[in-house]
Amino acid sequence: MSLASTAGLALSSLARLITGAQGHWKGCPPMAEQRIYFANHQSHFDWVLIWAALPRELRAQTRPIAARDYWTSSPLKAWLTRAVFNAIYVSRTRSSPDEDPLEPLIEALRNGDSLVIFPEGTRSNKGEPQAFKAGLYHLAEQFPEVRLIPTWIDNVQRVMPKGEIVPVPILCTVTFGAPIQLKADEDKRAFLERARAAVLACRPGCGEGGGAAS
Repeated sequence: MSLASTAGLALSSLARLITGAQGHWKGCPPMAEQRIYFANHQSHFDWVLIWAALPRELRAQTRPIAARDYWTSSPLKAWLTRAVFNAIYVSRTRSSPDEDPLEPLIEALRNGDSLVIFPEGTRSNKGEPQAFKAGLYHLAEQFPEVRLIPTWIDNVQRVMPKGEIVPVPILCTVTFGAPIQLKADEDKRAFLERARAAVLACRPGCGEGGGAAS
């Protein structure tokens, strides 16, 4: 087993130890199919928790989106995101007007990868997600065959508060909801509002819960 694989197993175990979290599959089972998991965004720990909540066999094909400026700010962060998580770096600001921030995601989807994305585009500590940006709509439009899985991460902002670098042991949950898809002739605003509502519907206490991933 490679160093990166060993580190990945250790980090997923550590994440579960710190948070006690497992994946709760409320609206769909874990399956080896191409998916976009789209979730609320509260901390830099979010995508680590989603990745750890997935069954081990799905992690290799699921690539999280990582902010380039934060996750390449040290050799350790860069190695973890590149070698262990196979993350896709995205820039939070455009270097030129012609730059397409979705291009790395489009390339990954064309290659058959699954993604973990945060449609708000930035973290929020207000409890509910901010309005979703257009990226999810454009991906759904270009890749209608990819399943869109709404995901709610609960309590993670207390594990890794903004500005902190050491996680605090707090119980968290990751709930995966029923897939959605872009409807024929559905406009961008209606789709993004419906996608945000689907994420909110995954909150604990909203309907029946599903089983936990192994």
